[in-house]
Amino acid sequence: MERQERHDPAAGRIDDPWYDALASGWGELDGTVPAFAPPQQRAAEPDPGLSAADIYLEVQRSAAFQEVRARYRRFVVPAALAFLAWYIAYVVAATTAPDLMARQVVGAVNVAMVAGLGQFLSTFLLTWAYARHARLRRDRAALELRWDTQEMTRGMAR
Repeated sequence: MERQERHDPAAGRIDDPWYDALASGWGELDGTVPAFAPPQQRAAEPDPGLSAADIYLEVQRSAAFQEVRARYRRFVVPAALAFLAWYIAYVVAATTAPDLMARQVVGAVNVAMVAGLGQFLSTFLLTWAYARHARLRRDRAALELRWDTQEMTRGMAR
């Protein structure tokens, strides 16, 4: 029997920076593609005197990294504040306005039950919005940064 050569999937494709990108695609179902600014320059070979810590600090100070962090903060800070305000409003209303919360909406369902279910719904909605924002606004740029960093550290090891 002949021995068949098998491709080692663990070897990966180190020549393709998008190899481990999301399999679901970058755009939404309507075929849109996220807007992102590709890095201005690719670091082909790092300075031989740089250590891994220096390389990571250089990447952290880069404009591309700062843009990824800014996009993250522009979504997370308002979303977290809005969700926290909604949660605190629910708790405050439950403790200070029991008559309002006990008001029946439909049958045995009251305002407190509807607001409580709204807490769960808003949690799932926020999770979906965060994942979508990350996929459309940050993932590609972050993968570019990761690829550049790996190339720089790989070049350092040579």
